Amino acid sequence: MASEIFKIAAVQLRPILLVLSLIVLYRGHNEPGGGFIGGIMAGMGFVLYAMAVGVEKARKSRTIKPVSFMGLGLFFALISGLFAPFSGVGLFMQGVWTEIELPWGSAIKLGTPLLFDAGVYLLVTGMITSIMYAIMEE
Repeated sequence: MASEIFKIAAVQLRPILLVLSLIVLYRGHNEPGGGFIGGIMAGMGFVLYAMAVGVEKARKSRTIKPVSFMGLGLFFALISGLFAPFSGVGLFMQGVWTEIELPWGSAIKLGTPLLFDAGVYLLVTGMITSIMYAIMEE
């Protein structure tokens, strides 16, 4: 049985870890890391919560199953690779970029590498969560 301090800390740390993992995801689409490291951080946020409150309660608190995360991640990774050939811009897995103007005058540069990293992020998050829940249940 987990202590009350650990439960409170885990409940407070989970959203912080998820937000930080999204920051790492966005930062990494131009740098090393990104989706993989962010996915590990997000998965560990879910595992920390499960350690504090129990696997059953952690499973019930999530609306999307970890296996669905993995499938969605594979889908995003595939779509990011097929975008360039189907749009006639380049070859499979070639990066395609666009710039989006923001209302306050600055711009954000987005591309298919971010979509691929998002797929890796979802896949790693789902895999870590699924494996760790199974281990914790035994």
